[in-house]
Amino acid sequence: MALHRIDPYDLRLFAAVAEAGTITGGAAAMHLSLASASVRLQKLERASGSMLLLRSKRGVALTDAGRTLLRHAGLMQRQLAALHADMGAHARGLSATLRLAGNTAAVSEHLPPRLGPFLAAHPQLDVELSELPSTEALQALRQGRVELAVVADHVGLDDAVAARDFGIDRLVALLPARGAGPARSTDFAALLDRPFVGLPPEAGLSRFLQRRALDHGRNLHQRLGVRSFDAVARLVAEGVGVAVMPEAAALRWPDPRLRLRPLRDAWATRRLLLCWSGEPTAGAALLRDALLA
Repeated sequence: MALHRIDPYDLRLFAAVAEAGTITGGAAAMHLSLASASVRLQKLERASGSMLLLRSKRGVALTDAGRTLLRHAGLMQRQLAALHADMGAHARGLSATLRLAGNTAAVSEHLPPRLGPFLAAHPQLDVELSELPSTEALQALRQGRVELAVVADHVGLDDAVAARDFGIDRLVALLPARGAGPARSTDFAALLDRPFVGLPPEAGLSRFLQRRALDHGRNLHQRLGVRSFDAVARLVAEGVGVAVMPEAAALRWPDPRLRLRPLRDAWATRRLLLCWSGEPTAGAALLRDALLA
């Protein structure tokens, strides 16, 4: 088989023939003569190594191989259309989709207020936002899977990565008022005897807290994982368990049934860094500058 020799135009012709049910109809749809269309279809069959069409006086029918090719032809046409759209954006000096990764605090609290005005000001740009633990977000940046990353400052940076201060992230404990006690702050280890509620186990913050629990030789007992900090706060207010979350999220819930306690652990107060590697694309540079403004 010589699949690499398949011409995208021939795939469009093949799809047109399949839709029309005749080579004559497909050729007309592609503005080709019947002879030219027939030659192209024969070359396509040779390149694929399979008979694609069953020809008869009434028209054509697809073989099993032809149905497989038609399915992939549709996928390739959609991918080519997306490619043309993205490359058109590059020709204007912009990338149509900017890839940005961040830890849980960045994605849930710090980035949305800054991304909204940026996207409104640049309707030709989209942002693909991924939530990852800081170490994985940095790895994605180094591997070129994202163009920008917001990470906590505990990660190890090297000369290949440029970074600027992005903000301060404070993690706090949220406890049910009943049984919270009079203390003004607490240690994470002191919470590990109690059940937790939090984000789903795969969330960056959940994985980070599980690692901190293992540092103490303990396992974090999470009773339930939900999709938002608002839902976490409601569950804590009901007495389901305790939680650790960004301070900004906890302050949105001035509920008398809740008590907020700063964490004394050194890792609970983190600088957030906006990172990039190499020379960013024009679109990524626009986003970087907007996030740092």
